[in-house]
Amino acid sequence: MTVIYEDNHIIIVSKTASEIVQGDKTGDQPLSETVKLYLKEKYQKPGNVFIGVTHRLDRPVSGLVVFAKTSKALSRLNEMFKNGEVKKTYWALVKQTPPQEEGTLEHWLVRNEKQNKSYAYEQEKPGSKRAVLHYRLIGRSDNYCLLEVDLKTGRHHQIRCQLAKMGCPIKGDLKYGFPRSNPDGSICLHAREITFTHPVSHPSWAHCPGRLCGTRRMDGRSVVARLAPKSVESRCGPVARTIASGPGAAGHGHVCQHPAHRPFEQSPVCAARAR
Repeated sequence: MTVIYEDNHIIIVSKTASEIVQGDKTGDQPLSETVKLYLKEKYQKPGNVFIGVTHRLDRPVSGLVVFAKTSKALSRLNEMFKNGEVKKTYWALVKQTPPQEEGTLEHWLVRNEKQNKSYAYEQEKPGSKRAVLHYRLIGRSDNYCLLEVDLKTGRHHQIRCQLAKMGCPIKGDLKYGFPRSNPDGSICLHAREITFTHPVSHPSWAHCPGRLCGTRRMDGRSVVARLAPKSVESRCGPVARTIASGPGAAGHGHVCQHPAHRPFEQSPVCAARAR
């Protein structure tokens, strides 16, 4: 776990592919408990530490996770996720070239609880939920393509299921049709960016240690956290390193994305990148 941003109400961390966000039947220590221990030690708190889980990532997926440090932040973030007010962007490494370089996928997903798997259909089915995402090809090598995925709805295994339905299963994702697993059990799906309005009050951006860089907008309330390509490289090796330098991808030299140094897609307040 790497802490990307923290204030009095929220903490944003970078999850590794082996970590679970919330406790499950495996009994493994979840990321929520790791964050609690981190805060307890950092602030030397004698009692219980409050941490609210606002959303989840599948265990084999890496990337950004937002936790609430106060009940007020938790309730407001829960409402924002429910109303689709949080924008999440992912990077996915796939074997097959998509039929179009950019497009929108819309399916109806049916979740099989016993198999812990979702199935995508073109037409609505009993018990199905509408799933929408937008993808864009941002790089390629001889064997793989790197897709940027803008998630419009939050369904069970949505990106994994919909990309597989398109004929582009994610590297390492045996469950959805990729022929080989990754050595560490991960899949090459990375939660790279999350954008939302601060649930309580705007942070005071002034800190720029290389890992985190921020400034303040006029409205002072939007928050963007973003992870750099190396987070993908650590799991997907030289393939991702080659692809990440392709069109539309951020280069490895761009650690600091302060707007005074380089416009960042007209982005809101903060760009946080893990090296």
